[in-house]
Amino acid sequence: MTIQEIKQYLAQFFEHVELVGDGGGAISGPAKIESAAAGEVTFVANEKYLRYLSETSASLVIVHRSVDVTAHAGRRSFLKVSDPYTAFVFVLQRFARPRTLARPGVAPTAVIGEGVSIGDGVTIGDHAVVGDRCSIGAGTTIAPHAVIMHDVRIGGECTIFPHVTLYDGTLIGERVVIHAGTVIGADGFGFAPQPDGSYVKIPQMGIVEIGDDAEIGANATIDRATMGSTVIAKGVKIDNLVQVAHNCRIGEHTVVAAQAGISGSTIMGRSCMIGGQAGFAGHLELADRTHVAAQAGVSKSFLEPGTAIRGYPAQPMRDQLRHEAMLRHLGSMKEKIDRIDKVLKEQGGSQE
Repeated sequence: MTIQEIKQYLAQFFEHVELVGDGGGAISGPAKIESAAAGEVTFVANEKYLRYLSETSASLVIVHRSVDVTAHAGRRSFLKVSDPYTAFVFVLQRFARPRTLARPGVAPTAVIGEGVSIGDGVTIGDHAVVGDRCSIGAGTTIAPHAVIMHDVRIGGECTIFPHVTLYDGTLIGERVVIHAGTVIGADGFGFAPQPDGSYVKIPQMGIVEIGDDAEIGANATIDRATMGSTVIAKGVKIDNLVQVAHNCRIGEHTVVAAQAGISGSTIMGRSCMIGGQAGFAGHLELADRTHVAAQAGVSKSFLEPGTAIRGYPAQPMRDQLRHEAMLRHLGSMKEKIDRIDKVLKEQGGSQE
């Protein structure tokens, strides 16, 4: 693409795209600003990277509209937009090469059950297994060695990577991506304790429902409901190695970072952001747009929309930071108390 073509492409998504410099140069691909070479496009979305504007060899840099590029305009071109990060994402989409997971059509080594409905343009790779009465929508790809158990419904344009396992009854929406090794619909962790110390397994009779445009990372696990559904709503993005327990409901466009653990019957609202290694006690609720910092331990519900929480146990951000600051001063506070106590003892005062 030429620089001018990239400008025209971004104009579909942004009301104002300003070109500073030559628009005729050819761009071969994207790169990080630290290592970009001539003929490549990069971006600056964080002001701490502005120092690279004088060092990078990139032919095109996407920056925020507020950035003054006058001193650098003679050596490279700039596109100024309201959101350079998102603009660069759109550029990446244009240059990204599609993955080829399997040859088109149904591989001869794939195992297809009885009563399976397969839409137009479906790809099913070598040694994949599709159980009885499944439905696979048009344009979906099932990669090699994936296992789709009985009565699973998968929408159109989905991508199921190798070694994914979808347990029986799972419902997958349109354009869903599930990465390698993930297990959807395994039994929830339900056992009834007995007087003798043993446990009786509680039958897990529900399913998992995943909404349109969701993406599930590698080696994640989402358990089926005891009854009803565990729900991953439209547009949810779940990172690698995340555990979602039975009967949870994750609201639309919520994102969950790696190694988070979400206990049973937790309900999250829309557009929440969950940091890595955050842990949740069961049967609690988060309001819309709740932000949970990495490694937070969430032990109670937070029902005020837009709350940011952190720490263990998790508290509103301002409270937790104040308590953290107090903890840092405990040593000096103890020394001060010890000095006061010593003076009181010397004066014959109370030792209390």
